[in-house]
Amino acid sequence: SVAVPRGGLRARFLTAPGMGEGVPGRRSRARTGRGRTTAARVPAGRPGALHLPATVRAAAPHQAHRGRTTGPLRLRASDVREAVREGREGNLVLFVVDASGSMGARQRMSAVKDAVLALLTDAYQRRDKVAVIAFRGAGAQTLLPATCSVLAASTRLAELPTGGRTPLAEGLLAAAELLRLERLRDPKRRPLVLVVTDGRATAGPDPLRRADRAAAVLRTTGAACIVVDCESGPVRLHLAHRLAT
Repeated sequence: SVAVPRGGLRARFLTAPGMGEGVPGRRSRARTGRGRTTAARVPAGRPGALHLPATVRAAAPHQAHRGRTTGPLRLRASDVREAVREGREGNLVLFVVDASGSMGARQRMSAVKDAVLALLTDAYQRRDKVAVIAFRGAGAQTLLPATCSVLAASTRLAELPTGGRTPLAEGLLAAAELLRLERLRDPKRRPLVLVVTDGRATAGPDPLRRADRAAAVLRTTGAACIVVDCESGPVRLHLAHRLAT
């Protein structure tokens, strides 16, 4: 069976910023072989789809010295312009989920699972690859390496136990390492990292400072990162906001 979010929860539409060159999909903006034509360019190698108006404009100023007075336009290879088309790409959506004891309090983890399951459903519909890392106790665990099987991801997430301290730094470093490996395997697929936590790092010596340093390491990957703040209750420390910053 596949775990599904309760109450008809729908995910926010999240995208990677900028323009990609990745695998066709339905999430982020990308230059693809299909889609609407947005510009023209000089081809770097063998031309793709011809951009006819731009090709004509490139050739028109040179007709006199090419000896044309009447008849068809005289073209050269240097006149050819190819169409730049914008479509959508699929991304690698990496979920980094805090499964520590503080997340299990006040049935918070149940709400978190519902939110992530909604995001997984959205990823399936948009042809993304997904990966899941959970951190609790003394370290982080890759529950699911990058895969197109959202079924497997939802099953692993539904079975995720909670409890223990919050090794936030280890979770962020595990995410950076997974991104490094995936960039070697699938370099054109841009990552989108969703860190689901209340930001309360408690494991190891000086946990908050170590989490800050780990966040700086994750930042160097260049991946688009979103922090989903799960803090609730009357006392708010705003540590997830600090992590996002």
